[in-house]
Amino acid sequence: MASRVLGLISGTSVDGIDVAVADLRLDDGQVTLVPIGHRELGYPPALREALLAALPPATSSAEQLAKLDTRVGQAFAEAAARAIEDFGPADLVASLGQTAFHWVEGGRALGTLQLGQPAWIAERTGLPVVADLRARDVAAGGHGAPLASTLDRLWLREHAESTGRPAVALNIGGIANITVVRPGGDTIAYDTGPGNALLDLAARRAGQRCDLGGALAALGTIDEDVLATLLDDPYYAANPPKSTGKERFHAHYLDGIDLSPADLLATLTELTARTIAAACLEHGAGIVVASGGGVENPVLTRALAAWLGEVRLATSDELGLPRAAKEAYLAALLGWLTWHGIPANVPAATGARGARLLGSITPGAGPLTLPRSRSATVTHLRVAASPPEE
Repeated sequence: MASRVLGLISGTSVDGIDVAVADLRLDDGQVTLVPIGHRELGYPPALREALLAALPPATSSAEQLAKLDTRVGQAFAEAAARAIEDFGPADLVASLGQTAFHWVEGGRALGTLQLGQPAWIAERTGLPVVADLRARDVAAGGHGAPLASTLDRLWLREHAESTGRPAVALNIGGIANITVVRPGGDTIAYDTGPGNALLDLAARRAGQRCDLGGALAALGTIDEDVLATLLDDPYYAANPPKSTGKERFHAHYLDGIDLSPADLLATLTELTARTIAAACLEHGAGIVVASGGGVENPVLTRALAAWLGEVRLATSDELGLPRAAKEAYLAALLGWLTWHGIPANVPAATGARGARLLGSITPGAGPLTLPRSRSATVTHLRVAASPPEE
């Protein structure tokens, strides 16, 4: 059950397309993932602006969404083709797409929309494509997120068991999410709230694409009154499973806040750090393993480390998985599981009624021939060293 899989995703920050190539195999319940290589390819500027203009709180027409679905699919196809040029042939592509809307009402996920038509990827690469990976979990009563719980539960289980304390995987993208892996493998996962989403919005108001390196936040002063108001958002007190997105933490969220750009960014950085740390500490974390774009912000990571106190804050690189590409490797794992007929969600994390095969498969250039399905039980994931570059 070995395959080379190319994973694709663009996160809620809409920074660009992350692509990663991995070799995956299953032996006696353990998946071994060998990272082959990864890249980030920026969206063409006009496409990025069109995506940002279509996201909540904006309204979008069917024409806009059809055009974006096509253009994002073409951009993903180009990213996949470039990865094949860089890292060699693959057997399968798995795409988590670009989330445009995540429909949550009354604490329940009712639907989710990811853009990036997989037919363009299949046409460009000739490979079968597993895509639309969230919808089946939502149809089964789950939130379709965080699907990172699938990788995290398998990957961190051994660490939790060896230390006797929960290991927490943290991803700080536009939205921050955690997976809590307890000794024995019991797992919960959920979105803690904003990661970079509000920071990026505040930076754009200041005329910058993002607060690079936390430079503006470092010049500002935290406004405790504004912070207290932001912390009163009922999302933080809601019980998991739960998920959120830019349909909640969008530009209007900052309306009425009268602070300088530096003070606003300092306050929002503290909001992100406090809400993440509170969630990690609530579950008795022994270690927090962080990945995602937010890890590159030293002001945010210092604040997070301070609130975590004696709990070790590590990056996923320290455990062998590149932090810049962890979600692309997640996409590769999810696609590989689906391709081999193995359920790929964690019901305890997403809230689904049970384990489900995820995604839809678009055939490549040849006939669609799936591997022989096996009733395999997967309990652990090991990240092995990448092969040396020639």
